[in-house]
Amino acid sequence: MNRSRVAVLALLAVAAAWGSTFFLTKDLLTRMDVADYLALRFAIAALALIAIHPPAISKLSRLDRGRGVALGIMYGVAQLVQTEGLRHTSASVSGFVTGMYVVFTPLLAAVILRHKIGRWAWVAVVLATIGLGVLSLRGFTMGTGELLTLASAGLYALHIIGLGAWSTPSNAFGLSALQMVAITAVCGIGAIPGGFSLPSGTGDWIAVVYMALIAGAVALIVQTWAQAHLTPTRAAIAMTMEPVFASAFAVTFGTESVTGRMLIGGALVMSAMYLVELAPRRKFEAEVQHLGQ
Repeated sequence: MNRSRVAVLALLAVAAAWGSTFFLTKDLLTRMDVADYLALRFAIAALALIAIHPPAISKLSRLDRGRGVALGIMYGVAQLVQTEGLRHTSASVSGFVTGMYVVFTPLLAAVILRHKIGRWAWVAVVLATIGLGVLSLRGFTMGTGELLTLASAGLYALHIIGLGAWSTPSNAFGLSALQMVAITAVCGIGAIPGGFSLPSGTGDWIAVVYMALIAGAVALIVQTWAQAHLTPTRAAIAMTMEPVFASAFAVTFGTESVTGRMLIGGALVMSAMYLVELAPRRKFEAEVQHLGQ
């Protein structure tokens, strides 16, 4: 199995980890402020990464350190903007609009990096977008919440493009650790106005630690490594499996039931994934080059 195929499987694992957090977060946020939760989650993740390999950040070049901070700030702002948008719209619409990074990624990659996007990639993008709509969309009006969430989708797309261009197997760990520090700083600033509070019970602490370490620290390391081997569009399409996994976890461990929309939407997203993997490889590998030092 070649490295790009392993990288896709790794991103599917990341999507599964992210998908597992939805029903946990929904419950946790009934007792904890959004900014407080994000700041605590990413602080734990940052401390864990630094503890595992303290010299990782210092071993980064000056250029990579600047890139890591920029990526972390971008991701942290996206998290805050997305959650603020969620306050003004339904969770289903928010899920669909956030998933629009699968459309923004190839568009922005084509504009910023000036690389042609192959027709198979566009077909996969269309399939994934329709699948996300079937999964999530139950009426749509463009208000404050939708606009904020759309802005976060654009930031996530830029983050995916940045990782694809700047990450390498050798800098993946250090870049992940530095991003976590920057994300923590951004979310910490967001938590300042309302004061900071901690989880109130053992169950909440377990949920936060799980989301910090597995869906946070480990997921970001894996994403950073995987994107050193993939084009941004291919990575974005792989990560559209997140709402599919979220639905599966909600049915298995939460209170939701299997619906026709869930099955059809999930099938469309998975079809996009298979198309990316089965289409002629040259259509994707020529899409964007990784940028070195």
